[in-house]
Amino acid sequence: MKKYFLFGCLSLTSLLLTGCSAVETIFKAGMWWAFILVFLGIGLIFWIFSKMRSKD
Repeated sequence: MKKYFLFGCLSLTSLLLTGCSAVETIFKAGMWWAFILVFLGIGLIFWIFSKMRSKD
């Protein structure tokens, strides 16, 4: 009985840790997309202000 319990705990732990690494990968990709979008947004704002300024 103790062997089955130990095997069950080990199996469950390995499955949960695999899920955590998948979530970690998703969040890393999300973080990079957030950086890219923030920099593009800031660049767009500066471009719009420079266009508005050059019309004067």
